[in-house]
Amino acid sequence: MKIMNVVGTRPNFIKLAPLYRAFSSEPEMCSKIVHTGQHNSLSMSDVFFQQLALPQPDYNLCIKAGNATQQTADILVKFERVLAKERPDWVLVIGDVTSTLACALAAAQQGIRVVHVEAGLRSGDRQMPEERNRILTDALSELLFVTEPAGVQNLQREGIAAHKVHWVGNVLIDALIQYRSQAAELNTIEHLGLSGKSYVVCTLHRPFNVDTETSLRNVLELIETVSVLKTVIFPVHPRTQANLLKFGLEGQLMAMPNVRLLGPLSYLDFLNLMENAAAVITDSGGVQEETTYLQIPCLTVRPSTERPITLTLGTNQLIDDLSKQSIGQFIRESSDSKKAYKSSPVLWDGRSANRIAKIILAAHG
Repeated sequence: MKIMNVVGTRPNFIKLAPLYRAFSSEPEMCSKIVHTGQHNSLSMSDVFFQQLALPQPDYNLCIKAGNATQQTADILVKFERVLAKERPDWVLVIGDVTSTLACALAAAQQGIRVVHVEAGLRSGDRQMPEERNRILTDALSELLFVTEPAGVQNLQREGIAAHKVHWVGNVLIDALIQYRSQAAELNTIEHLGLSGKSYVVCTLHRPFNVDTETSLRNVLELIETVSVLKTVIFPVHPRTQANLLKFGLEGQLMAMPNVRLLGPLSYLDFLNLMENAAAVITDSGGVQEETTYLQIPCLTVRPSTERPITLTLGTNQLIDDLSKQSIGQFIRESSDSKKAYKSSPVLWDGRSANRIAKIILAAHG
């Protein structure tokens, strides 16, 4: 049985690592990797393959830079050639990025069955490109692997046949559990001259937070407010960096005295930094999940989340109001060491990838 695993961005690489290991342990499975090249810089791609002990991709589509429409078109043409050559039994896609939908569509057009890992997540906001990608990919998929109960309910409402849907847990947490000790050995915080719980990690890159001058100014105001209370460690995403330069705001950020700017971090470095933080401020879906497992207070700068389990367990809060009062309250509460959180979500136990492998094999017959 041949399965082609598609990756394109940093979160995909992390989630593929436990899946690739699980597939490689099954003698009936031939597992290959296709990298679309959506993130293809050393800092955003190669270092993750190295740290996660993934082999070099069997194919790199090397798609061109451009907007989502241009990248989708490029992926469709190039991935179709790979499918014609390999004729896999299954194509596995992960998450909700441009590569996810484009490769699912290419496979479906060739009559090749699609596996979607992280299916069923819904924010309710179809203005988000990720939301549109999720909905369309789920509609094209033969097997849909869900991380939390809300995902099953969402798919039921959308009329997806129950036999296609499997609640298996979270492969992102599989990776975290496996690599947590290696991240600790790096001791990134010591190299940065930090002590545990003395700082807040900030990671913001979503278009609605950084793609306009007004929204980016709001982000800088948020960072400045937090920096009065705690040191802010801000690994700057390439998208955010480009817009800081575009709007002439880089100098304002660099002038903030209690803010430390870093380039994009490797997975292990960021994991160590996140685990030792007093709190995390983010707009990333994966970081919401990682902080929930680690029981680190998380402030999500978004009006909604597709991962409601992170809210019900108490570690994550949504914030659409970037007032100094609300931010200050969050930082003060995150410093309360007596605050207790509920246990980790069901099935976030490090064995999700193995469950997925068994289900695919059973479905293949």
